[in-house]
Amino acid sequence: MTGPSELSHLDKLVLNLVQDGFPIHPRPYEVLALRLSSVTGQAISGDEFLSIVNSLKDRGFLRRLGGIFNSAPLGYRSTLCAAQVPEAILTVAVAAINARPEITHNYIRTGPINVWFTFCHDSAETLASFLEGLRALEGMGRVFEFPARKVYKIRAVFNLPVTLGDPSSEPEINFA
Repeated sequence: MTGPSELSHLDKLVLNLVQDGFPIHPRPYEVLALRLSSVTGQAISGDEFLSIVNSLKDRGFLRRLGGIFNSAPLGYRSTLCAAQVPEAILTVAVAAINARPEITHNYIRTGPINVWFTFCHDSAETLASFLEGLRALEGMGRVFEFPARKVYKIRAVFNLPVTLGDPSSEPEINFA
């Protein structure tokens, strides 16, 4: 299992930079490399920055890098769903859920309601059709839907503590 001790000083700096304020630019990794250099004095190229990002993804520290859109103005609604999925069909049910491009999150939890997922859809019919098919899986338990009544957005940035020079004498760098 990977852990924080497997992250180099540079890995931590890169992870902090890609979490917030990702540049909309033809060469975003060049911009991020310049930001890194301006704070640390350590010059790397955009290609080197991207190589570190790819390594972090390959090692399991970075799951996904992409934009988060406000779905409502784009005509979409988000519905939290949950299901009671027997262990015998868990793999089949999860594969059916994950096959849909409308799924934004999917988690297995302990307890009788053990699969939780978010379905982002452009019509109630799209959601209803999907849930009908899911409910039709042989052996499937109950499937619940919890449409959002109010949306609360939080800003989640996980700044890893990093220092310049001697870690015992330098302040932490926070890119947020």
